[in-house]
Amino acid sequence: MAKKRSLILYIMIILLAAGCATLRSDYETPSVIISDFRSLPSEGIVPQFEIGLRIINPNRKALEPIGISYSVKLEGHKVLTGVTNKIPVIEAYGETDVTLAATADLFSSISLLTDLMKTQRDKFNYVLDVKLDIGGFRPNIHVKKEGSISLTPDH
Repeated sequence: MAKKRSLILYIMIILLAAGCATLRSDYETPSVIISDFRSLPSEGIVPQFEIGLRIINPNRKALEPIGISYSVKLEGHKVLTGVTNKIPVIEAYGETDVTLAATADLFSSISLLTDLMKTQRDKFNYVLDVKLDIGGFRPNIHVKKEGSISLTPDH
């Protein structure tokens, strides 16, 4: 019985060592750059936004992202959250652009709209949090950007 346990333990150690050997030490974390964040024309009172991301793969193996999740706070109010799994494969030493279309949640936006009506302005502050899940044993990539955005879309 003890020999059987020792054999199982030995096999598990070999498998673990073999698995770790396949992890490349020269792997570089891909970059996620927020390339665009702008308001879009909307039909109702709820604003719509477009969030542009550029994903850069500095590795010699293609990157197959599983998904992206994101949230946006406007003037301190969390009004946008979303996910997408429609991300193309990023070839080795390649890059790609991903566009996220986001519509504000009406109930989350009510206090924001009330605040905006109290003080007339053309710009307001935002905080964008993005998480890119690249799968496997690699850690998720987190990006946070703060800035201001115009309420009037570009013509």
